[in-house]
Amino acid sequence: MSANDSQLSERLQTGFLGVIAFALLLFLLVQARFMLTCLAFSIIIFSLTSDAISAFARLRVPNWLATTLALIAIAIALLWAATTVVAQVNEVVSTSILYADRAQATILSLSQRWGPRVQESILTFLGGIDFAGWIRSAASQASNLISGSVLVLTFVGFMFAERIWFPVKVERLTGDPARATEVLRIIHSIMRRVNRYLVVKAAISAVTAALIWVIFRSAGLELSGAVATLSFILNFIPTIGSIIATVIAIAVVLAQTGDPTTTLAIGSACTAVHFLIGNIFDPMLLGQTLRLSSFGIVLALAFWGAVWGIAGTFLAVPIMVAVMIVCAHIRWLRPLAVMLSHEGLPEEEPPRPRLRG
Repeated sequence: MSANDSQLSERLQTGFLGVIAFALLLFLLVQARFMLTCLAFSIIIFSLTSDAISAFARLRVPNWLATTLALIAIAIALLWAATTVVAQVNEVVSTSILYADRAQATILSLSQRWGPRVQESILTFLGGIDFAGWIRSAASQASNLISGSVLVLTFVGFMFAERIWFPVKVERLTGDPARATEVLRIIHSIMRRVNRYLVVKAAISAVTAALIWVIFRSAGLELSGAVATLSFILNFIPTIGSIIATVIAIAVVLAQTGDPTTTLAIGSACTAVHFLIGNIFDPMLLGQTLRLSSFGIVLALAFWGAVWGIAGTFLAVPIMVAVMIVCAHIRWLRPLAVMLSHEGLPEEEPPRPRLRG
C-alpha cells in the first residue's frame, strides 16, 4: 500500500469515527435533555451570582454567609418564578378553553367574505389542528418547571460548594500554572459575556412586557399580566420569540373580543412594540455584547430547539457564545469562531479604529 493510500485510509477512518462520536453525543443530548438543560441553567445562575458573592467578599463578608444568602435568594427567586409562570400558563389555558369557540366562529365569519373555497380551506385547516392537545401539552410542560427548579437549585448548591477548589482543580488538571491561568481566563470571559447579555436582555424584555401590559390594560382586556409575562419570557428567544409573543397577543385579543377592528388595532400596537425594540434597541444594546452572526444564531436556534425543545431555544445564544470563545482560543478551531462571529472578530472587545493624524 502506498503512502497516499495509507493517509486516505486514516482520514476515512478518522471521519467515520467522528461521525459515530457525533451521533452518540447527539443521542446522549436527546436522552438526557432534562438533566442537561437543568445543568445548563444552573451554570448560568451560578455565573450570575458568583460576581455578587465576590462583591460581598470584597466588603469583608464571610464567604459562607455570602454563599448561604445567595442560595436562599436563588431558591426564593426560582420557586417564585416557576410558580408565577405555571399560574400564568394555567390562566391562559383555562381562558383559552372558554374563548376557543368564539375565536373559531370569528375566523369562520371573516372567511365568508373571501369565498367558499377559502372558507373550506380554513375549515380543513382548523379541523386538523388539535387545540386542546396543544393546550394540555403547554400546561404539562409548565408544570415541569417546579421539579426542574428543585434540580437546578441542587446543582447550584453543589457548584457553590466546589467554587473555592475549582481553580486548584484546573491547575492540577492542566499541570501547568500558565495553562491553568489561560483556561480560567477563557471561562471568566464566557461568564462575563453571557452575564452581560442576560442582564441587558432582561432589562429589554422587562420594558417590552411593561408596554404590552399597558396596551392590554388600556383596552380593558383580560390576561394582561399573563400576556406580559409570556412576552418577557419569549423575548429571550432571538428572532422568533417576539413573533410568537405577537401571535399569542393577537390570538388572545381575537378570542376575547371577536372584533377584527379591535384585534387589528391592538395587534398593530403590539407588533410596533416588538418591532421597535427588536430592531432598534436590541441591536444597539446587544451588538457589542454578543457580536454573533445572525445566521449562526438562527442555526443555533434550529439545532438546540430540535435537540432540547423549548429550553434549547433559550440556551442557544449562551451556548453559541461559549463555543465561539472557546474555538477562538484553539488554533485549528479558530475558523469556526470566525464564522460564528458577526464581523469575523470573535474576540471579546472589538479593535478600536486608529485615528489618523
